[in-house]
Amino acid sequence: MRRILIGLAAAALVVLAALLPTAGTSAATSVAMPTGNPPAATKAALAANHTVTFVNHTGRKVWIGSAVNADGSKQFAKLPILEPGQSGSVTIPENADPGHWRGKFFARLGCTGTSGSTFHCQVGDCGKFADHCELGEQPVSLAEFNFDTRDTLAPWYNVSYVNAFSNPITIAPNDPAGGGGCGTQGCTQNLLPFCPAANLTRWADGTPMLCTNPNRDVKTPYSDAIVSRCPKAYAYSKQDQEPGNQVMQNCGKCSGFTVTFNAGS
Repeated sequence: MRRILIGLAAAALVVLAALLPTAGTSAATSVAMPTGNPPAATKAALAANHTVTFVNHTGRKVWIGSAVNADGSKQFAKLPILEPGQSGSVTIPENADPGHWRGKFFARLGCTGTSGSTFHCQVGDCGKFADHCELGEQPVSLAEFNFDTRDTLAPWYNVSYVNAFSNPITIAPNDPAGGGGCGTQGCTQNLLPFCPAANLTRWADGTPMLCTNPNRDVKTPYSDAIVSRCPKAYAYSKQDQEPGNQVMQNCGKCSGFTVTFNAGS
């Protein structure tokens, strides 16, 4: 898990702790989240926890995966498993100790085997359980969040293709009432057809499966292909340092978010 700096309201933002790798992670993951200046009292300490709703428009069965920052954020013990067209939700435990939740969600695809024993996914694999993760994920498209009861600007959110592109993701606030841009992040376009040949892996039937970034920290043909078609998603780790970038968003007043996983092949 890992790193960022934003181009939104420059005077109000500070970079927070980076997303650190979980044991077993096969590649570095994307970005750290910003926070605003904490108020004297925690923000709406008794406010309801936000929800995140996942919508599966991939055309494939999806096992939702998640990973969290090494900052006390609690990992989920149970996550939705969605057939094509289905949706499912989780409640973010941001009001419980330590008063925040920072992490990411992703679509696990091509999964087979028995949960707890032989379960394995071709995309986004994170351990042997069908309904939750025990390891950090393989390179995959990510929906990243920072929920923080002490930050009046939170929640923060972004779509990250820093490590890889597996399927298009969008994040949209539910019932937005201001306190930030509250815009939709990510894109619906399938970017696999534009993947450099050296970075592309395929399903057994030959269709594109995953485009992996060869270097997450510098501009590459991979990142150029992403940026030109999906400017509201991270294509490499330092993209947030570019003037006028659109990769990060916040929405201080909303009931939660809808994360839509779209078709990537």
